[in-house]
Amino acid sequence: MATPFIAGLAVAAAAMAGKYGIQAWHSFKTRPPRPRSRRFYDGGFQQTMTRREAALILGVRESAAADKVREAHRRVMVANHPDAGGSHYLASKINEAKDVMLGKTKNSGSAF
Repeated sequence: MATPFIAGLAVAAAAMAGKYGIQAWHSFKTRPPRPRSRRFYDGGFQQTMTRREAALILGVRESAAADKVREAHRRVMVANHPDAGGSHYLASKINEAKDVMLGKTKNSGSAF
């Protein structure tokens, strides 16, 4: 006598679970799309490079230590070096970014 009762409870539980599963699926499908974050900066270069732009180019924080800046510069230059098929323009911007992050300016010292 108890077996049909237990079987009925199992069928009812399965029906309720199916109902909630279908409701959850429909709410999942109709949720508003979430914008995906971009990993890369899609803007162009500014006329004079700022510390923020230099940090974006090198992939470090604006307050990064000098050794982190040098490490990031080396990593980015390996991928974009002109001798390895990279662009001379991008290589110059990467070098400029390193100089900005390290506090060096173009007129800071003599060439000789």
